[in-house]
This record gives sequence, C-alpha cells and structure tokens, in this order.
Amino acid sequence: MPVKNRIGDLAPEIAGWRQDFHRNPELLYEVHRTAGRVADLLRSFGCDEVATGVGRTGVVGIIRGRTDTRGRVIGLRADMDALPIHEATGAPHASTVPGVMHACGHDGHTAMLLGAAKYLAETRAFDGTVALIFQPAEEGGAGGRAMVEDGLMDRWRIDEVYGMHNMPGIPVGSFAIRPGAIMAAADQFRVTLTGKGGHAAKPHDCIDTMVVAAQAIVALQTIASRNVDPLKQVVVSVCTIESDSRAHNVIPQTVTLTGTVRTMDPDVQTFAERRVTEIVQGIAATFGATATVDYERGYPVTVNAPENTAFAAEVARAIAGRVDTDVAPMMGGEDFSFMLNARPGAYIFVGNGDTAMVHHPAYDFDDAAIPYGASWYAGIAEARLPLT
Repeated sequence: MPVKNRIGDLAPEIAGWRQDFHRNPELLYEVHRTAGRVADLLRSFGCDEVATGVGRTGVVGIIRGRTDTRGRVIGLRADMDALPIHEATGAPHASTVPGVMHACGHDGHTAMLLGAAKYLAETRAFDGTVALIFQPAEEGGAGGRAMVEDGLMDRWRIDEVYGMHNMPGIPVGSFAIRPGAIMAAADQFRVTLTGKGGHAAKPHDCIDTMVVAAQAIVALQTIASRNVDPLKQVVVSVCTIESDSRAHNVIPQTVTLTGTVRTMDPDVQTFAERRVTEIVQGIAATFGATATVDYERGYPVTVNAPENTAFAAEVARAIAGRVDTDVAPMMGGEDFSFMLNARPGAYIFVGNGDTAMVHHPAYDFDDAAIPYGASWYAGIAEARLPLT
C-alpha cells in the first residue's frame, strides 16, 4: 500500500511548515515561536483540545475519534528543538539564526506529526483518542522527562506512546526498528585532576596533571576493551581536556576532562560508572595527584516493547513495504526513553536518504520523507484504535 492519499496531497503544505521551522530554529526549552506555531496549527485543524506549557514549553493536542467504546488513548510524539551549530547547507530555507540550526531533523518530525494531526482531525477514522505530543529540549535538556513529570501520561490517560526519528543512510521510503533496546543510555562525567603546577623546564618539582590526564584517557578505554563482556555494548569517550594554564611552558595545577558513557544494559551502566571513578582516582594516586569525579546519569536506554514494535513495523510495512525489523542498536541517546519507561510503545527510524549525518552542519531533513513519516504516525493511530 502507498502512503495515505490525503497525506500525499498535504505533503507540499507540510514541507512548507517544515521549512519555516528550519528557518527559525530554537534551542532546548526556548522553543516559544515553534510551540506557538504548533498550537495555532492544531487549533486550526479542529483539535478537541490544545494544551501549552506542558513540561515548560511542550504542546499536547487531543483528537477524539468517531467512537470511544474502549476509552483508549494513543500518544504520538515529535521533538521541536534545534542544535547550537552554524548551518552550512546553503539551502533556500537555511537558518536565519546565527549559530543555531535544525541539524537533527526535529523540524521534519514536528511537521510530519502536524500533517498526521490534520489528517486525523479531518477523518477521525478511529475508536478512541489520539494525544499529539510536541516536546521541547530533546537535545540535552530532557524535555521528555519534563513532560512526563508534568503529568503528561496521567493527565490524558495515555496507554501507549510512539515516536519516530529520521535516519540518514536509510533510503527514503524505508523504515527500521527492533524490539528491546534500540538506543543507549547516555551518561556524562567530569573529572578534575589536581597536582602541583610549575615551570615546564623543572617537571621534577611538579606533579604533572597533563601526564595524569593522558594516562587516565588511555586507561578509561580498558572499560570497553578489558572489563566488559565483548558481546555487551559500552562506549567510553573523553571529549574535552582543559587546563588552568594557557602557557606553553607551564605545567598546570589542574586539568579537567569531560566525556560520555553509552550503555545498553543497566548492570553495565552501573559497572561503567564505578570503573570510571576507580580508574581515574587510582591513576591520580599513582602519580601523587588527586581526582574528583562528577558522574551524571543522563537519558536511560530506549527500550521498544515487543508487541508495540511488531505493530509499528506492520504499519510501516503497509506504507512502504521496506522495513528492517532487526536494525542494529545505536549508541546515541534519546529522551523518548523517559516516555517509554512510563508507558509501553515503540520508536522507529524513517529513511532520510543519502544525506549528511545528523548533528552535521551540512545535514538537512529530506522533504521527500514527509508522506511516509506522516502516514506512519496516522497509521499507528488507526491501527491501534480500529473502528468497531
């Protein structure tokens, strides 16, 4: 079966919304223009309820079906925020905000869910209620958690929740999904090493924190290579190093390292957290330095419920025919995980074609993916809430 005809007809209009969002990107919770535009469009579609300010700047639209014999509510989620990246696409709809761009395709996710909302408000060919969830602050701000903690699931009695993300490298018109863990827990750490600074020409009078840092960076890689079962995924990456000196001839008193730990298993996550501290403090002590470790657990593992995953795949197959149901887990993090921890559901990838990878200055969402993604959102509602 092809994409829904009505959504195909709406595709140019949906692309227009997407390009407008792309020209006007906003960060984290400061998505006031985007959220306002989303709320206005939902009202114009005839949604039965439009709530703003959920989880600070989130928007929820409610559409009731022709009947409601079961009293079930399905949640469909899209994220709205952009990234602090200077755009290099050269597109006619490129960002007009210096240093901010939609480098992850959230403009496309928002537009596709709006397209599904317009279709569902027109047709209402389902038995129950659809909750359209437009979330802020996915890019590091845990907006998904904020919306859940603000009563999202209980206020609208949501039974299941579904989300989608575009994926470069997967052909347009294709989908990919898997049951179980599909995206990683994303933790972060900050290590402060303190030694004894001094003149670089007299290292014997110092405790060289740069040497300690270098040893610690290398040793942290043994968590993955020597401490964890090779069949279990873990990534430990040190991503910044900064000292309290800018001089070429000074051994710094302190050095700060920051990085991330990605895991797919809660036991591995707990083990990795402990080993980061043990390794860094042990190496520091070996050289006579001290180390403090601030370790913060971030987004949890994104886990797809098996039954919901099978439904999501069937809906995708009816639209496109091309569905990878055993895509490899990805070590990126996703705060939709907070919603999936609160309710069963599934998270799927829709193909964005041969484009730059997300979080790259040359990335752009491919508008050709709109009919597939919007049809999937609408199809989930109709498949999970069939008319009796």
